[in-house]
Amino acid sequence: MILHLSDAATVGVSIVAWLAIGLTSGFVYHRLPADRFAHDNAVTRARPFEANGAFYQRRFRIRSWKNRLPEAGDFFADGFSKRHLGGRSEAHLNRFVAETRRAELVHWTNLCAGPWFLIWCEPLVGALMVLFGVVAHLPFIAVQRFNR
Repeated sequence: MILHLSDAATVGVSIVAWLAIGLTSGFVYHRLPADRFAHDNAVTRARPFEANGAFYQRRFRIRSWKNRLPEAGDFFADGFSKRHLGGRSEAHLNRFVAETRRAELVHWTNLCAGPWFLIWCEPLVGALMVLFGVVAHLPFIAVQRFNR
């Protein structure tokens, strides 16, 4: 812990930080052209264990809860909602897949921000913030990977 804050200030700074991280990463990735996400990268590529999404259904019964998660793909102007497929043309399906990659990277970025909380949080609270990042973002990552 580098900064020493009161408990109330720690809570306030942490709430503002999570909101700022989420909005900033969402905005930055939103500003990137969709063709930047046209192909998988080391993070988004399918893994053999995923078995075309079967892993997520078998282990987590993802179909039963994935539609309960909020969808913010269209939060920013000209965004792309992934709530429903919306079309079956090749161009639309390619855009849908690209947007799932974009969303996955946003959530990985947010999840990886957790250790920054150790700057102003006591070690236990910082660990809880890291855990929060994992718990809050892994379901969204799983949904994006399942939907591809």
